[in-house]
Amino acid sequence: MDATRFRPTWQQALAHGMYLGVLAAAVGLLVTLGALGWTRATPPHWAWPLLAFGPPLAGAVAGVLLRPRLGTAVDAGGIHTMTPFREGVEPWSRVVDLRAERRGGRTVVSVYLESGASVQLRAPYSGEFFAADPQFELKVFALSHLWRSHRFGGVPS
Repeated sequence: MDATRFRPTWQQALAHGMYLGVLAAAVGLLVTLGALGWTRATPPHWAWPLLAFGPPLAGAVAGVLLRPRLGTAVDAGGIHTMTPFREGVEPWSRVVDLRAERRGGRTVVSVYLESGASVQLRAPYSGEFFAADPQFELKVFALSHLWRSHRFGGVPS
């Protein structure tokens, strides 16, 4: 059976990358301003726009480029959570529940394990503005169907 994949939408990936880029720009500007306070030097005028707009643009590009390496894959072996740096697997035999829950400003899918622990899936999720996923409910239904099929009987054909 082929794996079913759930990835962030390209808008979600773009927005998440820009968000991380804005944080990096803020830190970079604060560090630069702190260093300038100690040295009393002034950087060239072209450096300020580069410090302010470079990281968000780089983050947006990185978010879109990393999108294929993020998300969730579901196959006969279980639920695989994927990040750019590692992959985690939860076999179907350990999954006791799968729910859509509100966490902060997002609705995410949480997988509850027989050990009592829960794992928040990287995708699908939905939120406001760029984090919205118009097909979120359909994806949650598909995940739920796959879990029930593996847990309570037979793999769907």
